[in-house]
Amino acid sequence: MNSRISLLLPTRGRPKLVERLFESIVERTKNLSSIEVILYVDEDDHESHQLHSKVFTTKRIIGPCLSMGAYNTACYHEASGDIIILVNDDIVIRTHFWDDLVQKIDKKFDDKIYLGYANDLFKTQRFCTFPIMSRRTCELLIDPYPIDYHRTFIDVHLFDVFKRLSHLGNNRILYDPNLIFEHLHFRTGKAELDSVYNYTKERRFADDENFIRLSTMRSLSARRLKDAISRNVELDIKRDLVHQAIPSNYFHAFIYFSRKFLFDLELPFRWRFFLWYWFFGRYLAANGFFHPFSRG
Repeated sequence: MNSRISLLLPTRGRPKLVERLFESIVERTKNLSSIEVILYVDEDDHESHQLHSKVFTTKRIIGPCLSMGAYNTACYHEASGDIIILVNDDIVIRTHFWDDLVQKIDKKFDDKIYLGYANDLFKTQRFCTFPIMSRRTCELLIDPYPIDYHRTFIDVHLFDVFKRLSHLGNNRILYDPNLIFEHLHFRTGKAELDSVYNYTKERRFADDENFIRLSTMRSLSARRLKDAISRNVELDIKRDLVHQAIPSNYFHAFIYFSRKFLFDLELPFRWRFFLWYWFFGRYLAANGFFHPFSRG
């Protein structure tokens, strides 16, 4: 018997994009009765308040403007599915019978502990852009979509948890290149730069410190998943409340990022090196080291 699939979809000011996504769901889903979309719409986004499908189940949450983590958490609490997928309003599902492929991911492990993801035709295998998890995985994580994240890094946060789990001896990352959720992002040249993207410096780098601060949470999450796989007593997850601000001096910042990433021995070396290179580069860009400011 197939599991119910819940798509979590925060959206703002893009009703036409949501309708485009809905059309792709209708055209390419094998079993529409097993699909539900949970929408979160801001209370002042009146144009989006009527978004609805007559073909598959939709639920709308209309509420205040929140962080991206809080949006997805609110949608998750309203979801009834056994498979939970984070999606954006700027994607189109390209794979016919995509839900069959998601069901295969879900059946891969009897304990239902996994992180699956699709090919977004943008970052492909490099990143888990639209994470697919079982409800049991979400429950074990306790806080799968931390409200701390204002705009970005929820996907990287989850990818990091499962990279840690893999390093502990349990590789539960499942990427299917044939499962295509095309990300029609402006950085691919497939969309216009609108007010929702709004890639100012402040918004672009707003979540870097949050990702670093929650490293202990990710470490505990990975160990909790490993213990659940081993059927051991599960750990309690506590947030990392102790946080050192990123130094303003370039040399001290280099030391800081090296300590946070390069010497985090709970992670595979290639992922450690990538995070160190990426976040130190973002720090330099945010502090005007690179001129002119680019969108890379």
